[in-house]
Formats: sequence, C-alpha cells, structure tokens
Amino acid sequence: MKFSTVVLAALAATATAGYANSTNGGCSTCGSPSHVSISDWCSKYSGWSQGCCKCIVEAESGGDAHACNKNSNGSIDVGLWQVNSCNWASCNGGNAPCDPSSNLYCAKKVFQWGGNTWKYWSTCGKCGCCGKA
Repeated sequence: MKFSTVVLAALAATATAGYANSTNGGCSTCGSPSHVSISDWCSKYSGWSQGCCKCIVEAESGGDAHACNKNSNGSIDVGLWQVNSCNWASCNGGNAPCDPSSNLYCAKKVFQWGGNTWKYWSTCGKCGCCGKA
C-alpha cells in the first residue's frame, strides 16, 4: 500500500509538469542546464518503445539532464525523465538522480512499477503512450 501511495503522490505531483521543467526555474537541485542526446539515452534500455521514450523525455525535460521542477505539493521532479522525489528512496538511495545514468535507472523502475508502461508520466497522454511500452 505504501508503494501505491508514493507512486500516486508522485503522479499527482507531476500532473502539471511538462516541457517547462527544463527551465530550472527556481530549482537548483541538479545545477545548471545540461542538454544531452535524447535518442542516445532512450536507446540505453530496449524494454520500452523508443518513440514513446523520446516523446516523454522531450515533453518532460527537453533533453536537459539537469531539468528540475518544484511541484505545488513540495515534491521535486528531476532529470531527463523528471523522476519525482517521492521515488528517490526506492531507486537512488534517497538522493536526487541528477546524472543521466541514475535518472535512467530510476525511470526504468517507475516504468516497471507501471506494468512496463508510461502511465506514471503526466505527459504520457500527450505522447499517446500511457498504456504502451
């Protein structure tokens, strides 16, 4: 039950997230912007649709590995996949997954928790990927 609460809290916190996250407006958790190749990072995991991954990352962070968004509930989303702070303890020892490798690891975990779908990303509807791998 605790996991469901954490994931649902993270999902609710990201309901208004989007490309604007890449501005780092008022959030310095991961430092200054650092743009990377979305295709290169999505291709590091073959368990998801590359098209969906690229759309999600573009919508969430615009390819800014240091993208950060402070949510209205006090939680923070960081990195390429905008992993919510509610999930950091379960995937990165409680630390913000600011580097692309740890963010990818966390994103894969959240993806798996969602039944190997993108349903826990607020931008999945925009990308047409909510129920897809």
